[in-house]
Amino acid sequence: MSKAVSKLGSKNPLSTALLTTLVLALGISISACSSEPEAGAESEEILAVDRVDQAADIARQLAPKAEDMKFPATAPAPVVAAEATPAAGDMAVAADGAAAPAAEPTEDLAVNVGAELYNKKCMACHAAGVLNAPKYGDAAAWAPRIAKGKETLYTHASKGFNQMNAQVNAEVSEEQVHAAVDYMVAAAS
Repeated sequence: MSKAVSKLGSKNPLSTALLTTLVLALGISISACSSEPEAGAESEEILAVDRVDQAADIARQLAPKAEDMKFPATAPAPVVAAEATPAAGDMAVAADGAAAPAAEPTEDLAVNVGAELYNKKCMACHAAGVLNAPKYGDAAAWAPRIAKGKETLYTHASKGFNQMNAQVNAEVSEEQVHAAVDYMVAAAS
């Protein structure tokens, strides 16, 4: 091997420098892997593992006794009433006398759910205009799309259009996508 090393090193100074660096790095890495202390050398390092029991004793001495601990009085948490489903007497009555469910507050859905979905998913493209997506709040970019009607926007967002993938999936319902569309359209109007 020494012949091969001498042959390799004698070709040019760069080879010699690289070979010397390799041998030096190999020697350092081998010595760094050695976990045995040198004979006669005592380690003066104090490791945290060696002081765990001492730290636990100090903590026990300084900690207050359980019976001496005082906790401030707190008021009970407020109870939030769940929305009740409309009973038969609460149903709206249609002109023909048949019971019809009361209308849902779609405006709240568009604001809350739409904003939430926009911030989770839509913002990735619509904040910066990635892949020609109309930017959030850019009236000029949204105008031709809004002119096609909300149903077209709903369909494109739900099922996908051009470079935009379908947004309805196992995690996102069609109603949530419609709410996000309404949220973005409102910002551009």
